[in-house]
Amino acid sequence: MSYVLHAVVSDFDRLRLLSGDLPRAVVAPLRQRLGLLPVTGEIFDELSDVWRGDGPFKLMSPAFAARLKDWSRGGRVAYVEADFFGGDGSQSAALWENGRQSWGPEHAWIPSGPRESWPINAVLARLGAHGTGAFDLFDTVGFAQERDMEGWRWAGLRALDAPDYDAWEALCRMKEEADARVAAERDKYVKRGDVPVILDGKAVMEVLGIPSSPLVGAAIRHLQEVYLQRGSLAFHEAVAELRRWAQSL
Repeated sequence: MSYVLHAVVSDFDRLRLLSGDLPRAVVAPLRQRLGLLPVTGEIFDELSDVWRGDGPFKLMSPAFAARLKDWSRGGRVAYVEADFFGGDGSQSAALWENGRQSWGPEHAWIPSGPRESWPINAVLARLGAHGTGAFDLFDTVGFAQERDMEGWRWAGLRALDAPDYDAWEALCRMKEEADARVAAERDKYVKRGDVPVILDGKAVMEVLGIPSSPLVGAAIRHLQEVYLQRGSLAFHEAVAELRRWAQSL
């Protein structure tokens, strides 16, 4: 499985403000109040004048480096790259602070050497990230939650409804609580072997316009599965779901 990343990493709220003049920029939330701005080709074109891929980074230019220096005047900013396939690959990272490049660029072929010295782990430590349990910083702050640039872009888009990091955390807690309630409801009925029937056989035949047949039982089982996954449905929601399911057959 592959993993590809080109990204600016810094405090989530601050990185949003810094990239506010870039129309296509989004910032994906990481743990420990960090954020990740995926540097797609379009974003790099907005940040840079001339592309240059020499040195440890595939994406770098004088204009891009100057932007990172400017962004670091109020706090630390890192740029990271990673390219893996099947557990083997490379990482590169550098850190800017107080308007200058203060560390790196560091490049390493992975796996080699102690994990804490791998470039991304090392730069995360310099950004103030701290480890929890047996996981390295790469996993602890959430770098493994997406595997490509498109995934990170969508992670940033999903966070747009949250005005700041605290609001995003609150939304995550609400989702986790809702998921836990649905799971508890599902487990309750699974243990009892008594999943509610949202629409009975007569209603299924009327909605789909079909006679009594094995398809009726399949439709009822589908609605029971939906109940276990999403919780109870209103009548009109069950009807819409049933019609969508029937059209997909």
